[in-house]
Amino acid sequence: MNIQEEIQQLGPWFHNLHLPGGVQTAPNHALGDFPSFKWRDLENSIPADLTGWNVLDVGCNAGFYSLELAKRGANVLGIDVDPHYLRQAEWAARQLGLEDRITLQQMQVYDVARLDQQFDLIWYMGVLYHLRYPLLSLDILSQRTRRMMVFQTLTMPGEDTQETPFDFGIDEREQMQEPHWPKMAFIEKRMAGDPTNWWAPNHACIEAMLRSCGLRVTQRPGHEMYICEVDEALRQAQQWNESEYLSALGLDWQTAVQQKLKNKNRYLSR
Repeated sequence: MNIQEEIQQLGPWFHNLHLPGGVQTAPNHALGDFPSFKWRDLENSIPADLTGWNVLDVGCNAGFYSLELAKRGANVLGIDVDPHYLRQAEWAARQLGLEDRITLQQMQVYDVARLDQQFDLIWYMGVLYHLRYPLLSLDILSQRTRRMMVFQTLTMPGEDTQETPFDFGIDEREQMQEPHWPKMAFIEKRMAGDPTNWWAPNHACIEAMLRSCGLRVTQRPGHEMYICEVDEALRQAQQWNESEYLSALGLDWQTAVQQKLKNKNRYLSR
């Protein structure tokens, strides 16, 4: 079986991967050369040498970003809920000789809470708006982020931002209708024919959610794209109801304390 026959057998493809010899997996993609054109916006915001970095690619699909990050020397864990995409990613890693740097697992983003692992970089693109519990996913991933997160999501139109008050009265809710207020639209039915498109936050909401998870936006390299870094001051200022978080994850307090100690020791040993 030649490579074109293998590509056809593994189809359909959502990622147009560029393979040795000029072969592509989806050259006629409806979105164009996807996601290469998104990568071109992002590639200069990521260290050129990722040797020794542990990377998590959430919703890795056929592995385009996992492959690019592995090319830079990273050890990548790619997760996706769809075994079809994971088979494609495994095959593509072999074609490029990167199978020793890429591990693939069928997982939900929420399952990351049970990984006994921290990641220098978490790649979180094109997933949040498909989730019923979006902020929980960011809470989980932020707790596993050691250095950076690359984040992208479907958004509402508008770029307005303004610092919101530290506190305000229960009868002062009119201000939440202002364009600059962090808000997220709920999509009850479908958008673009997809029943898993649930949420569209505005720009102010994205930055506010990231800050509430201890992440500071440092760059915006392209449309709906955010480069974030861990900010220890923001982490210390978090006002979570930790018992709620633990209950949502099905974890008990003792497990959480043990995990916190592990994470603290890892941070101190950096």
